[in-house]
Amino acid sequence: MKKVLRNFIILGMMFGFLAFQCQSTEITSAKLYIQQKNLDRAKESLEKEVQKNPKSDEGLYLLGYINGEEGNFDAMVKNFERSLKISSKFQKNIVDSRNYHWQNNFNKGVGYFNRGTKSTSEDSSKMHFDRSVAAFNGAIICQPDSADSYKNLTYSLINAGRNDECETPLIKVISLTKSADAYAMLGEFYYNKGVKSMNAYHDSNDGADSVKAMELFDKTLKILEDGKKVHPSDNNILLILSNAYVAADKLDIAMEAFKQGVSQDPTNQYYRYNYGVLLLGALKFEEASVQFNKAVEIDSEYANAQYNLGVTYVKWASTMREAAAETNVDDNSYIEKFKLSLVPLKKYIELKSDDSKVWELLGRVYANLGMQAESKEAFDKADMYK
Repeated sequence: MKKVLRNFIILGMMFGFLAFQCQSTEITSAKLYIQQKNLDRAKESLEKEVQKNPKSDEGLYLLGYINGEEGNFDAMVKNFERSLKISSKFQKNIVDSRNYHWQNNFNKGVGYFNRGTKSTSEDSSKMHFDRSVAAFNGAIICQPDSADSYKNLTYSLINAGRNDECETPLIKVISLTKSADAYAMLGEFYYNKGVKSMNAYHDSNDGADSVKAMELFDKTLKILEDGKKVHPSDNNILLILSNAYVAADKLDIAMEAFKQGVSQDPTNQYYRYNYGVLLLGALKFEEASVQFNKAVEIDSEYANAQYNLGVTYVKWASTMREAAAETNVDDNSYIEKFKLSLVPLKKYIELKSDDSKVWELLGRVYANLGMQAESKEAFDKADMYK
């Protein structure tokens, strides 16, 4: 999921320290040290100030300012909030400071991310993505309601190989924006973890792995069904939702849900496609072919629908051939299904010419049709693109 992120323009920040007639020695000293860029001494003075006077709104504000300059954003926010609880005298300064550090961290995160995408070294790329994660986390501390920060944090985590940490920022993006991408990504996050647990169950026969997998599939369904209510035609949401229904062994529910979707919106190619995927999984080849044909009729450039239409005919043909062989019936009607698979598979290859697996599938179809020259050419293409 490498992509280029965009920076926010950093607004220059002028720290004007308000003057009052009754300032303590510690406040006066701290301001002087700040002007001299001697933040350590300024911090010492301010810590003495707030220890002597816990109600020092200015002392707490200035201490928060120094925390921000040090990059300790948790402490910065804590001291700013303590200052505001005492009074609102420094509210504008605090807002400006938090905005400044949010923008600064955000832009650092973008810069590190883009360096990571351009790096040719895996270790160097990982280092830049990790730094991007740290910077976006800093931005979030400064402005916890910035959806862009959470969204970009997610991309950085994925590219850093830290996918297990994506749940929290994606939940936050959904709460702030109800973004279709966030629903799909969070659903896929739960789905992939569920598949991993189910694979562990198949390897270990430990019932706990199976229970965990089903819990994760249920979470997948919950988040994607919520997303479908907001984005009823989003292809990514619908695709992962249909896969999750199958994985959760809720094929009947899935079929009914997508059948209703097709009935309510028959010109929606995504409903048609996902209903077709479920029918194909249930080996209902004729019904699946109807849905995939409708999907490509609506959108001839829909590559996945073209591919699955071809696969439907191939599986249908193979099933018919096996049934004839088992009953010793001389029936070559399956050949017609192999012929029907050529049109969508060739269309898919027009759209994605470097897909070696589909070239290989075409080679097998041609072989079944006795088209040896075409079969050899397809297998050669498959080898070239592997």
